Amino acid sequence: MNKETKGMLIGFVGILIFSLTLPVTKIVLVSFNPYFIAFGRALLAGLFALAYLLYTKASLPTKSDLVKLVVIALGVIFGFPILTTIAMEEGSSAHGAVILGMMPLATTVIGVIRFKERPSLGFWLVSILGAGLVVVYALLKNSGSFTYIDVLLVLGGICACVGYVEGGELSRKMSPPQVISWALVISLPVNLVATYFSFDATYWSANSFTWMCFFYLGLFPMYLGFFFWYGGLAIGGIARVSQVQLVQPFCTLIAASLILGDRLTLMNMIFAFLVVSTVVLSKRMLVKRH
Repeated sequence: MNKETKGMLIGFVGILIFSLTLPVTKIVLVSFNPYFIAFGRALLAGLFALAYLLYTKASLPTKSDLVKLVVIALGVIFGFPILTTIAMEEGSSAHGAVILGMMPLATTVIGVIRFKERPSLGFWLVSILGAGLVVVYALLKNSGSFTYIDVLLVLGGICACVGYVEGGELSRKMSPPQVISWALVISLPVNLVATYFSFDATYWSANSFTWMCFFYLGLFPMYLGFFFWYGGLAIGGIARVSQVQLVQPFCTLIAASLILGDRLTLMNMIFAFLVVSTVVLSKRMLVKRH
């Protein structure tokens, strides 16, 4: 098995974990406000991360690595969770799943600019096709216009992609668990204060299932999922492995159907299938690593 295939398989495990984020967030939003969810889950993940770093006696990051970790934190610990959680207050997880299908193209563009990876023309065309399908889907769903929910989802997706690119690159030097762990730990003070002020005493009366979902958001998509995702990006390359994200809309649609009872509409399924198909095409396109 070559490095690109291995990287895509490892990254796919991370995507499966991430794919439950929007449906599970919808469940927790019934009882908690979006800011407590965003900051609280990051606080929870940060505590696990701190325990991991202490247990493994990890070395302190260098000054240059610390800058990268701050960028990662701004993208995947603050930007994406806050923006997408707010979007899920009124938007559906199925709609959000397809909109976030633009993330592979954004990750590739950021990776090319930041680290000089040079995909072939065919690779670009396939990536643009996948993103174009997402744009068409949004326009069809909203009678030819974008809504503020779409804007929040797109901005959140871009934030995540910035964090993905920096994290994937740093994972070539530092182990993937340490990358996400340090990013969470340096974010702990902000998350602790924000969680305190966004918490409401009535949350203690939420049922056990809601709290289980909250703990899932903190432990898995906020933490353990990055072990696999950053590992895959580091092994197989940002431009190639980022295309695995295109299967996330389909996975989230199925999860929304099973968890929330959302109806799998023909339109959602068709666009998810078309977007996923671009992954197969991208695998055939040459990507030069520099």
